[in-house]
Amino acid sequence: MNILNKISVYLEMMRRNNCLMASFAALLAVIIASGLLPDISTKETLTTGRVLVAVLSILLMVFLVTGAGNVLNDFYDIEIDRINRPDRALPSGRVTPREAVILSTVCFVIGVLIGWWINIYALVIGVINITLLILYAGKLKQTVLLGNMTVAYLTGSTFLFGGAFFGSEGFLTMIPLFLLSFLLTAAREIVKDIEDMEGDRACGAVTFPIRYGEKNGGYLAAFFMIIGGILCPLPYLIGYFGYGYLIVISVAALMLIYSLYLLLVKKDYTKTSRLLKISMFVALISFIAGIIFWQAWTGFFCEGRPRNGGRRSVTASSDRNGRSRTTHLCRQFPLNSSFRSC
Repeated sequence: MNILNKISVYLEMMRRNNCLMASFAALLAVIIASGLLPDISTKETLTTGRVLVAVLSILLMVFLVTGAGNVLNDFYDIEIDRINRPDRALPSGRVTPREAVILSTVCFVIGVLIGWWINIYALVIGVINITLLILYAGKLKQTVLLGNMTVAYLTGSTFLFGGAFFGSEGFLTMIPLFLLSFLLTAAREIVKDIEDMEGDRACGAVTFPIRYGEKNGGYLAAFFMIIGGILCPLPYLIGYFGYGYLIVISVAALMLIYSLYLLLVKKDYTKTSRLLKISMFVALISFIAGIIFWQAWTGFFCEGRPRNGGRRSVTASSDRNGRSRTTHLCRQFPLNSSFRSC
């Protein structure tokens, strides 16, 4: 097998499409965080030549760490895959177990080095995630509920990676999106376990619904969904976004309500899982919409256009060089001040 074919097989084992999706989520987190941070240093950071390399680095870090986790999973599941997925790289013999261990180790090490280069926050998140991926592949995925919670955390932490590009401010800014992703992913993982109860029993797996019953599994998934729904308006309430976000996130909230109906009343776990996945995507879109609407809203006033019958809020102040300047209504929205000044 030539080198290009070998690289193709490695990327296949890393689940390149999943890795690209995770990197894209991190990119969206960078964009969202950049639109929310109030500190003027954020603007200065974004205008330096280092930004492109740094963004590409954090995307590469997410790609490699995600891929390494997938390779490690295949390593531990090789005997199961010999029966269920004999076409995969390891059971088919296209990649040896030794190669899989080396590949995952190299990807993990490069990921840690990239995190160290970016900043301490990216490094810490990377080390925590790598540790969890190793524990998950070897033990946690066979542990009741802990496996589900690990998957939920790892999914949500993609947004923390993107926020970590801006240090502590970016990390904290992404917590609402992380929590929403964590809760909806946890609910979906449990719903999938309910859906797969028959097959899991046959394989001897012990999931939460198998140990505590289908009904209790449904209640637990519903609990996560309800908490996620309650948190939907949080970014609006704490002043991150305006009405644009609220309108779009309301669609995700309505989907969650219908998902609860499908889960608890209709017992349609397949549709519930699918709708939860869609609602997670809509929630992500709502954050992007929130940034766009926020920029447009404050930009409207930055252009000096009046509202409320021509009234406009104007205050006098001085810049750092002592020159006087006029501050319009958009200065009352500090979350946007990093990117646009009147």
